[in-house]
Amino acid sequence: MKTIYCPNCGEKLNNNVEFCTNCGNKIQISSEENLQKEKIMTAPSNPHAVIHKINKKITIENNQTSITKKLWYAAGFFLLIIFIALTEIIEIHPAIFFLSFFFFISSVIIGFMFRSREKKLQTLITGKNLVAEWTLTKEQKKSYVNYLFKHESGKNLIILFSIGSIAVVVFGLFILFIDEGKLAMFFVLIGLIVFLSLVAFGMPYYYKIKNTKGDGNILIGAKYAYINGYFHNWDFPLSGLKKIKIIKDPFYGINLVYYYTDRTLSHSEELFIPAPKDVDLKKLIVTLKELNM
Repeated sequence: MKTIYCPNCGEKLNNNVEFCTNCGNKIQISSEENLQKEKIMTAPSNPHAVIHKINKKITIENNQTSITKKLWYAAGFFLLIIFIALTEIIEIHPAIFFLSFFFFISSVIIGFMFRSREKKLQTLITGKNLVAEWTLTKEQKKSYVNYLFKHESGKNLIILFSIGSIAVVVFGLFILFIDEGKLAMFFVLIGLIVFLSLVAFGMPYYYKIKNTKGDGNILIGAKYAYINGYFHNWDFPLSGLKKIKIIKDPFYGINLVYYYTDRTLSHSEELFIPAPKDVDLKKLIVTLKELNM
């Protein structure tokens, strides 16, 4: 039985189906026409493209736009408070004025950062800097979300144990050798451990819910990646691609590690990117390595 592709979403289909099993689109083109389109697997506008689903339009919403807008609104709000304080329209406490000034500056700086991220993600959505793209199936997305949940849970338990142990030692010494405030310090210790536990056990569930609601789209650029709703980039100074390899467990895909440097020195971010079996990941990895040299 010959394979055809949905003209709306690029899903592989049997040539006798009337509707796409992925998007529900009615199949009206002939098998011969679809098979000709199957041969078009790279985007002519991008010489580095290694995967491009046939006849597929990327309709992803740029989620960095809403964040940028919220930051501009926040900056405007704090600027208004500063204006009111300076013109003495309403009496504003000096502490509120200085806090507003601090949050205004912070909102503007972070706003420009996310504006830059917004533009970079848009180049992936438009295909300008797109190297590869695909959409996860429900099964692939479920496997990906469950793996991230287990990975984050294990990492958080290690952090909880490390910080909790230090807190017990520090507060324990205080309780043992200092007479005053022992009961208060004991309750502070208990409160700290409870708070850390809530964060350690709660955050993986939060991200699991958020990842489950993700769009399942994967966009790969030379120095950007959009993975199920999350945008990553390693194109700023003192950052770059550290390593990239194919993984087969717990799913077929890519393990990508990039590094970046901030005020607390160098850090690494590890990404696990699931991919369909028909994606040529070897060719993709070679292309990404060449573009990151």
